[in-house]
Amino acid sequence: MSDEPSIRPIDRLLSIMARLRDPVNGCDWDTAQTFETIAPYTIEEAYEVADAIERSDLNDLRDELGDLLLQVVFHARMAEEYGQFDFDDVANSISDKMEQRHPHIFGDQTGSMGETRWENLKAKEREEKGALSALDGVALALPALMRAQKLQKRAARTGFDWPDPSGSESKINEETEELKQASSEAERIDEAGDLLFAAVNFVRAHGVSAEDALKAANAKFERRFRAMEALGGAEFPDLSLDQQEELWVRVKASERGQNGSDAS
Repeated sequence: MSDEPSIRPIDRLLSIMARLRDPVNGCDWDTAQTFETIAPYTIEEAYEVADAIERSDLNDLRDELGDLLLQVVFHARMAEEYGQFDFDDVANSISDKMEQRHPHIFGDQTGSMGETRWENLKAKEREEKGALSALDGVALALPALMRAQKLQKRAARTGFDWPDPSGSESKINEETEELKQASSEAERIDEAGDLLFAAVNFVRAHGVSAEDALKAANAKFERRFRAMEALGGAEFPDLSLDQQEELWVRVKASERGQNGSDAS
């Protein structure tokens, strides 16, 4: 048996990335990458982690978490090459943050970590970093529905919010009419955005995550449409809209029977 100490998996990965990024003997593709070119892959890998979790595939989750970790290592390596920070700095930064955000665990405070306490701690961190607005720190790269809801929640913490759901409901009706009356593409885009933003506000007022709700609606539509296609067979695209609607009704009725309740 070899007397050489075993290499920690993270050190092995860091060594692999360093070799891939070597300007002389490294991989041409890896050495050509920048923060900007790698960012889309980072986002994609995060979504693939979420997908593996949703499918309850733990073997796939292990692999996808590895892919996501590689993204962190890749960004840290590039930053190290620029003389900014390295992987250890990244790990120490999040360690410091987690300890600071859990003073009831790592400090001398008592109590539990509710949403309000968590948000107050994060707000204090943003203030210490020089934040000038309650909206500072809401990432631009977030999915649009999720970002809209976060912006609204931040604004609501300052008191800028409808007192009840009827306000956002009226706004939806108003924006619907304005979209109907829009006469140019630019106006339609503008009014459509206002309508969607109002819809997010309305569902938020009911305690619903707009992103989760639309994700569920997408899954439901896809499930039902595939079932329609299966019922219609090869001729499905040639069926009239009324015939396709009949299949849609059959699929919904089947789901009601399976669930024992009305399906929307």
